[in-house]
Amino acid sequence: MKMQNPLTKLFCAGLVLSIVLSTSVFAQQRIKDLASIQGVRANQLVGYGLVVGLPGTGEQSPFTEQSFRTMLSNFGISLDENTKPKIKNVAAVAVHAELPAFAKPGQTIDITVSSVGEASSLRGGTLLRTFLKGLDGQVYAVAQGSLVVSGFGAQGADGSRIIANTPTVGRIPNGALVEREVPSGLMHGKELTLNLHRPDFSTAQALANAINERLGGDPLNGTAIARPIDATSVKVSAPTDQSQRIGFLATIENFTFTPADASARVVINSRTGTIVVGKNVRLLPAAITHGGLTVTISENIQVDQPNPLAQGETAITPQSIIDVDMADSRMFKFDPGVTLDELVRAVNQVGAAPGDLMAILEALRQAGALQGELVVI
Repeated sequence: MKMQNPLTKLFCAGLVLSIVLSTSVFAQQRIKDLASIQGVRANQLVGYGLVVGLPGTGEQSPFTEQSFRTMLSNFGISLDENTKPKIKNVAAVAVHAELPAFAKPGQTIDITVSSVGEASSLRGGTLLRTFLKGLDGQVYAVAQGSLVVSGFGAQGADGSRIIANTPTVGRIPNGALVEREVPSGLMHGKELTLNLHRPDFSTAQALANAINERLGGDPLNGTAIARPIDATSVKVSAPTDQSQRIGFLATIENFTFTPADASARVVINSRTGTIVVGKNVRLLPAAITHGGLTVTISENIQVDQPNPLAQGETAITPQSIIDVDMADSRMFKFDPGVTLDELVRAVNQVGAAPGDLMAILEALRQAGALQGELVVI
């Protein structure tokens, strides 16, 4: 009879355990998928504004009232200090967006609007003109428009309420108009810098070798076009002419190469029971024992009914039954160089749950038998 794969049995049993084993050979990947160009980046924008037109779901906070008065004064309308405007249809909001690299004036970007006060919902509201500023304090975009809010809330007369999703946050697609372009250093200098998304010395060297092999650079005679600077950056000589530099980038970003193997690492998600095992993880000689302890507690009620002629009282006596079941412990031994894949299979054969496997991995690391980094998220 053919034995079923332990991992298959584990999944069929419905245990929340996912083990991902990396392949032994990495596929060729493009440079544009593994690295970014230094100086080509997005910028975060933020602003403060008012949402009006709410169906009574706004707020009457002091800073909202102050913002409302300031807005009216900008339109030449002044209110007496003793006048308290009723602005339950107005809410103070924070507006944020991400300005993509090379965004030009006149283009539009999406924005997110979030309540900063006590407004119960932004549904049905309209954002008035809001200036979005960058880190330098300059205005780079102006936002305005009607909000799209997915959440909703309802409240009863007795104070009970129900909320679905988040009604105090909304989005405006293409809600901000770009007014200023962010300067880029892409066209400056004789070199470009490629930054790896995941720092690795071997991958940086492989990237530089791929560019030199394709474009004819030779590090031995000093004609290398690309050279690694550290585990993250690779400097590449590039044309100074703008049109030629763009074409040069379009060419090299599609070069493919094989990145280096990732470092030996085991990642455990303690909340979901997910375990990700890197292919380079190895075990030193170790012996592991695993046993299960099951404790069952049941409560019974014992009722004592007296004789009718005895004029006694009915007595109720709780009765607790505690049963302890100690499963047979099993021990298994591993020789040097055993992969973690084999460990997982062996642990599954003895019926270890995901929590038990996590405990075993942690114990192996403490014992120094796990050759690899153990990361718990």
